[in-house]
Amino acid sequence: MASARKKTPDFFDENGPDPVETATGYSPHSAQSPQGKAAPSMAPDNAGPTGQAVGKKKAGFYLSVDLLNRFSHKFHELKLAGVAIDNKSTLLEAALGYALDDMDRGEQSQVLKKLAG
Repeated sequence: MASARKKTPDFFDENGPDPVETATGYSPHSAQSPQGKAAPSMAPDNAGPTGQAVGKKKAGFYLSVDLLNRFSHKFHELKLAGVAIDNKSTLLEAALGYALDDMDRGEQSQVLKKLAG
C-alpha cells in the first residue's frame, strides 16, 4: 500500500503557495489536518459586523520599540477605561484607517507633513 504523499504546491498560482500549507502539508483554512484531526483556529473571530467572514492577513514589518510600547500602553489604557475594543489588531486597524484617510487629503494631510519633515 502506497503512503500518502504531499501535494506539490502550484508555483504558478496567482497568489503563490501558502507557506503554512507548504511547510506542514495542510491548509490553515481547512477543517482537517493531514492526520485527520480538527485544525486549530488561526484567528479568534473573523466575522465582520455583517456576520460575513472578513479576510485578514498577518503583516510583517518593524516598529520602533518606543512606538510599540506607546501603542501597547494606549491599548491597556483604553481597556481599563472600558472602551469596547476587542484586541490590539482592532486598535491598529482603526488608527491605520485614520492615517490612510488623512493621507488621502493630499497637501492638507498631517501624516504627509510629518513624513516630509
